Amino acid sequence: MNEKRWDLYVYGDVNIDIVIPGVEKFPEPGQENEVPVMETFVGGGGALFALGVGKLGLHPVFQGEVGDDFYGTFIRKIFRENNIDDFLLRTSKTQKTGISLSFTNKKDRSFLTFRGTNERINIDTVDVEKVNDASHIHVTGYAGSANHESYLRFLRRIKEETQATVSFDLGWDSTGEWKREIYQLFPYIDVLFMNETEARHYGRKDDAREAALDFAAYCGLAVIKMGKQGSIAVKGKDIYEAAAYTVETIDTTGAGDSFNAGFLYGFLKGKSPEDSLRYGNGCGALSVTALGGNTGFPTESRLMEFIQTYKERRMAK
Repeated sequence: MNEKRWDLYVYGDVNIDIVIPGVEKFPEPGQENEVPVMETFVGGGGALFALGVGKLGLHPVFQGEVGDDFYGTFIRKIFRENNIDDFLLRTSKTQKTGISLSFTNKKDRSFLTFRGTNERINIDTVDVEKVNDASHIHVTGYAGSANHESYLRFLRRIKEETQATVSFDLGWDSTGEWKREIYQLFPYIDVLFMNETEARHYGRKDDAREAALDFAAYCGLAVIKMGKQGSIAVKGKDIYEAAAYTVETIDTTGAGDSFNAGFLYGFLKGKSPEDSLRYGNGCGALSVTALGGNTGFPTESRLMEFIQTYKERRMAK
């Protein structure tokens, strides 16, 4: 990495996650049910990613917005404790910090969400001059036709006006468009993240590997998260793979963002695609072993210990 003010510039959403485990059914009107615990965490895909790379020892700056309230103060505290610069985290005087209530049981999860300050997220607010102070920028928030032209314009500016490499997690398309014009963005993306289902939809392919090969003809590196099948990275026509790690799952919140953090840690450290995939798989696996999207996320030393121990156990069998 170059000597820059920040290792990564992270733009995205941040909110509070209130996790309520063990909810098998909701109370009837006028009734009250008790639960064994409720936990409060920092949530939002962008924030969970930033917390992950911060825990791994990188120094990110986060651009987003919180309210002038208790939760906004709490988020700043957690960011600072995890090596995240909150210099670009704005405080709204008119809107409250977003909150998501997560009701979980062994089979499923349900959510009630108040977007709050996340309603203001807009790629056009990113200060490109500030991005030049970072070695890399991680982008989320794509929403098809609603902001396609803004993202295309923004990514062009990043490549023309900065030296930052770019990663992009497309995420699920809630509009159902699966816009084919997404390929217009690919030449400006160094690391493209999707999960298996998203890859098949965007690539119009039955197989995620075929889709990844198609994407890699346009972007720098296409990385596909494939759940229990591990993950793959495609550069040109070369396919790299890494197997998943088997762990006891407690809460899958933020697993994809945790994978992204681990992979980009390797990418920015100049590691091979295979090593970067292993780091991503390791971070994703450990993240699901505790309640909350970042509670189980490892430090650098814990990640390396987990990967090595897992390898030794498999060789001993």
